[in-house]
Amino acid sequence: MLIQFKDITKIYDGKKVLDRINLSIDTVSDSRDVLLKGPSGIGKTTLLRIMAGIENSDSGSIEITMGEAAGGGKKLRIGMVFQENRLLEQFSAVENVTCVDSMISRTRAVEELKKVLEEEALDKPVRELSGGMQRRVAIVRAMLPASDLLIMDEPLTGLDPETRDRVIRYIMENKGRRPLIMASHDTEGLPKMRELALV
Repeated sequence: MLIQFKDITKIYDGKKVLDRINLSIDTVSDSRDVLLKGPSGIGKTTLLRIMAGIENSDSGSIEITMGEAAGGGKKLRIGMVFQENRLLEQFSAVENVTCVDSMISRTRAVEELKKVLEEEALDKPVRELSGGMQRRVAIVRAMLPASDLLIMDEPLTGLDPETRDRVIRYIMENKGRRPLIMASHDTEGLPKMRELALV
């Protein structure tokens, strides 16, 4: 499958935040993972939200060709880690993962969460977990459902160096052939990825 973002432009209050951004992702390519780079406020989150279909661009298009998901961007399945965790705070870590897809069993959710999270945290309401623990729940929640593309906005925020390395390994070992588009200020420990600099 080929995903093409063509001349994506976004204007807020008369200011051009994104100016004709072009990116092509071939899901069978060895360079299908992309790291968005640029200072805060440059438009990385806006671009990710447009890619995910949460926000509309003012001009430009997203085109998908080849494979079952062909269809102008309307049928692309996205696994997303937002800049904020967006968890259901009264639910446990396990419940936050199972509630997004009826195909994900409690057993599978527990198995995956234990790869990045301490077992005693699994059944606590996530509001009782630290920010770093909540981040890990959000990552597992994005990874487990079937998807065509993974989008992650600052997924390593709030993680200490040891946990960050563990989470990076988890992401890269479990994403399969899905392309990953990530915005991250913290690039230490990340594998080599194709870079798209927003200036």
